[in-house]
Amino acid sequence: MTLSGKHVLVTAGPTHEPIDPVRYLANRSSGKQGFAIAAALAAQGARVTLIAGPVALPTPPRVTRIDVETALQMAAAVEAALPADAAIMVAAVADWRVEASAQKIKKGAAGPPTLTLVENPDILATLGRSLRRPRLLIGFAAETENVVAHARAKLARKGCDWIVANDVSADPMGGETNRVHIVTNDGVESWDRMAKDDVAERLADRIAVTI
Repeated sequence: MTLSGKHVLVTAGPTHEPIDPVRYLANRSSGKQGFAIAAALAAQGARVTLIAGPVALPTPPRVTRIDVETALQMAAAVEAALPADAAIMVAAVADWRVEASAQKIKKGAAGPPTLTLVENPDILATLGRSLRRPRLLIGFAAETENVVAHARAKLARKGCDWIVANDVSADPMGGETNRVHIVTNDGVESWDRMAKDDVAERLADRIAVTI
């Protein structure tokens, strides 16, 4: 097993940012790709810590799972899981949270309420600057246009080693396939569309020869 003795951290799924006790902000991430990656890494012998947002997926075999709800909780869980030899940040973390109401917001004659948005911590960029930065740091980018250009900019901005980018207008979140572009400082490698399990196995193979 090529990753035996290595600790790999994976994040997966969305985060839910409460608006009030019954509503939240979220995105369409299903967690399927992140869970598949965690499973593929564990199959290669890695000790995998999977930090999962709210998803209805079974825990892969031989994977330690930590469930969180919000971006703040995910950031804290990532910090607590270090050190790691590699971190694969697949989760689609909400960019903003709301100053949540303690009570359910009711409809009224005044119209819709005003929601005050607060920027969430950038978990990937924080990890990229950390003194405990993993040797290999991989981010994901779900884009709808200029996929590779946005991924290149994200690579430089976040301080990571690879960005795995995909076009969610072609392969919507929650689907069973992905067509990804691996963007590094050395160039871009574009893979054909394939099942998410196959993407995960191919990524695990590449990670295994890197760390």
